[in-house]
Amino acid sequence: MASSLRVRASLISLIIFGGFLAAWHFAVQASTTGVEAMDPAYAALMGRSATTGASAIPGPGAVAWEIWNHVRDPFYDKGPNDKGLGIQLGYSLARVLIGYAIAVVVAVPLGFLIGMSELVYRALDPFIQVLKPISPLAWMPLALYTLKDSSISSIFVIFICSVWPILLNTSFGVAAVRREWLNVAKTLEVSRLRLMLFVILPAAAPTIMTGMRIAVSIAWLVIVAAEMLVGGTGIGYFVWNEWNNLSITSILVAILSIGLIGMALDQALAWLSKIFAYTE
Repeated sequence: MASSLRVRASLISLIIFGGFLAAWHFAVQASTTGVEAMDPAYAALMGRSATTGASAIPGPGAVAWEIWNHVRDPFYDKGPNDKGLGIQLGYSLARVLIGYAIAVVVAVPLGFLIGMSELVYRALDPFIQVLKPISPLAWMPLALYTLKDSSISSIFVIFICSVWPILLNTSFGVAAVRREWLNVAKTLEVSRLRLMLFVILPAAAPTIMTGMRIAVSIAWLVIVAAEMLVGGTGIGYFVWNEWNNLSITSILVAILSIGLIGMALDQALAWLSKIFAYTE
């Protein structure tokens, strides 16, 4: 039954994707302007009409050809403003993973402390409520001024945007652990460390992993905007640089790459969540 459902869902997805490509192709054809003569086969590939001219937006064929060009040599380096898509994605991923890892190291223990202590919760809650709504990008000028390095500043911004979902979900999950389990552990005189590792952590793990999935999605969103601001390297800078070059096709390839990497990060954490659920 589950296998049949997956097959049907995959077929529907393929139909939707095919419909999207067809609509995209015909929309490009309808928007062509001007008159230019070109080879009909090349015109079809590039999403253009051999008789009516060029479209302002590239078609699916042009984007597919550009994807092949980037995949064929993703790690070339021809100078500060001309690096391969693989290199740019690598820079962005490194910044996200470093900032995200620091956020996990800080937020999970602090979330445990807040969730286990009413006093700590009441003491820290005003600060959390003030700092949480601040846009991560609002910290960028201050980070650049104090840290003097665009890459480190981007990592700091990733840390800021990642820490709140992990912290809040961890504290909520810890606070929601059933009191009966805690009372039994107290009766058995279980040490505080063993209580945290073998009672609270397994019970709160699904909520913690949910916070981590939310955080990594936000981090991947924010890094693109941060790199557009600071420039230099990264997929955000790549998008901005291609816009300056008026290369809409490369921008669409970058947007697709951003979406695929974001999906891969989320699926990796979803896989970890299943492992935690299986080992409980």
